[in-house]
Amino acid sequence: MKLLFKQRFFSWFDSYDIYNEEGDAVYTVKGVPSWGHLLRVCDADGNEIGTVREKVFTWLPKFEMYLGDRYIGRISKEFTLFKPKFGIDCNGWQADGDLFEWDYSITDSDGQPVASVSKKLWNLTDTYEIDVCNPQNAVVVLMLVLAIDAEKCSRNN
Repeated sequence: MKLLFKQRFFSWFDSYDIYNEEGDAVYTVKGVPSWGHLLRVCDADGNEIGTVREKVFTWLPKFEMYLGDRYIGRISKEFTLFKPKFGIDCNGWQADGDLFEWDYSITDSDGQPVASVSKKLWNLTDTYEIDVCNPQNAVVVLMLVLAIDAEKCSRNN
């Protein structure tokens, strides 16, 4: 399953539209004013299905993920010298990025691929193509990509 993740051009807060391969909007993400990033993931009908919340006052960035009101895990930036790496305490997954932080692979505890993420260059806003191996993992993978993008955004501001 492929998803196209596009940041909205004119938005005061983090806002994204996520499209399927046919170009239909399947998710929207709305940034909420808060201390740290707070992103609400909604389905195509506008129903809130997930939340990504940044933990503040941590040495390295951490984001908590919720499906509905249920906590499902955390993504934490790990200290590395060159290539970015994120520890994920959800499903035993791990995310590793390339040197330029444009492409990421998400793998399970056995090293099997869960998803790949590629930043599309030459766009006015952040745009990623997400290839999810199992469509049932799409929302959780989307929340991981949101956390990674929010971490990069915070570091670059």
